[in-house]
Amino acid sequence: MNTIELKNITKTFGSLVAVNDLSLNVPKGSIYGFIGPNGSGKTTTIRMIMKILYADSGSILLNGKQHESLRLNNIGYLPEERGLYKKMKVKDVLMFHGELNNGTDLPAKIEKWLSHFDLSKFSNKKVETLSKGMTQKLQFIATILNDPEIIILDEPFGGLDPVNAELLKDAILDMQKRGATIIFSTHDMSMAEKMCDQIFMIYKGEKVLDGTLQSIQDQFGTDTIRLQTEMGAEALEGIEGIERINNYGKQQELRLSQNIDHQKILSLIMKKTAVLKFEITKPSLNDIFIRIASPERKEAENE
Repeated sequence: MNTIELKNITKTFGSLVAVNDLSLNVPKGSIYGFIGPNGSGKTTTIRMIMKILYADSGSILLNGKQHESLRLNNIGYLPEERGLYKKMKVKDVLMFHGELNNGTDLPAKIEKWLSHFDLSKFSNKKVETLSKGMTQKLQFIATILNDPEIIILDEPFGGLDPVNAELLKDAILDMQKRGATIIFSTHDMSMAEKMCDQIFMIYKGEKVLDGTLQSIQDQFGTDTIRLQTEMGAEALEGIEGIERINNYGKQQELRLSQNIDHQKILSLIMKKTAVLKFEITKPSLNDIFIRIASPERKEAENE
């Protein structure tokens, strides 16, 4: 069963087509990732689901019902533009949001989540005294206090250090375990790879990818090699059959030309330097993102 269904959604702003004839199915209980370059239509799509914007055409269903006529009390929404009442105390702003969304057993839930995010000692502090990361955690708590059935998170990990990103990740997985369906928009391809049951990519308002990570990677074959050599990226320059070198310093990721023998590439590299690591693999989500949205592709489209 699908919790959210988008059917042929289009949204324009003047002459700009922000989202074009988009159809999506978000399975119940899944973590569904939205990826795409800035300005691609991710946030516009989310805002249409939230009824902040209305589609020019098409329809949106929530649990099989037209969402235009529904109250969205069962959806928790964390927008990219954070906003809390800065003069209110932490516990008061959470109580306000909880009551606004018809939450129950709020004092206990507030105490639990403040403890999870190491914010208990700030419960009587004003929001304006918190750091950016603390405020982000606070807004996440406000988003999920009423145990929403659907949780929509726009760039939830942006600006968080690794410790706090881990706390947020654990909270998201806990909400999924309780039965929530979660959509999150992110530029962190590694997090999308690790967490998402399905991934959707929008580019220039058009759906270009939609499926599990494996099904998406299968579309691009096994034209990728990850390796580490003594000389590094310098040894790879000028080798015929290597289409692109993504240099990470100690390790390189190579994209090969079509129908090139992996062993031939290995042999050519070994003539120039010692190979410490050589792995034939499918392209990462990060590499697939770059293939679709890179300046090189944009130039090719304009030719």
